Amino acid sequence: MKQPGKVDPSLKEWWSENPWEIVNEGHNLSMYERNRLWMNQGGKGFLDFSYLTGTDSDGDGRSAVSADFRNNGQMDLLVRQVGGGPLFLYENNYPQRHYLKVSLRGTRSNRQGIGARIDAEAGGLKQLREMYPVNSYRSQAPHIAHFGLGDATRIERLTIRWPSGEKQVLTNLKADQHIIVTEGKEGNAAWETIVPGKTIAP
Repeated sequence: MKQPGKVDPSLKEWWSENPWEIVNEGHNLSMYERNRLWMNQGGKGFLDFSYLTGTDSDGDGRSAVSADFRNNGQMDLLVRQVGGGPLFLYENNYPQRHYLKVSLRGTRSNRQGIGARIDAEAGGLKQLREMYPVNSYRSQAPHIAHFGLGDATRIERLTIRWPSGEKQVLTNLKADQHIIVTEGKEGNAAWETIVPGKTIAP
């Protein structure tokens, strides 16, 4: 094909007049991008932590799912490569902080409470989560609302707005646990702690 200017094949440079022919020529633009990881600076901006964390893989990562894969209250990152290849699990090894994980059991709403809005107030901060399964390209994580609480050891107020329109409020919850909340119940009867390996009532 016509190549305007100078193209150096030794650097694997190439030229195409028609971008739709890229695949036909055996090229794939996404193969030339390294993966990036950006860390939030408390809402004031982002820092590129890709190299420091080892997440700057040159693989063709297409799906990224964040979830507590090790069940220790810390969100890890699973990255899947397009067209096969290895799965990369990046473990969160930052210092352990407090957390709360919330699952829902709907009665008037759908069984898993999908579509609910959950507000958590702890340590002077308010966080909002919407109950939707975490989906990515050919990947999905459990629909668990995860709240990072920093130094707060209790949740002063947890407000759930169910798809049915019901508003449910729980107060003074201990941190560092995974709870399941049943729609329509009140007080301590509204929730129970999920313990790995222990069966709970349906």
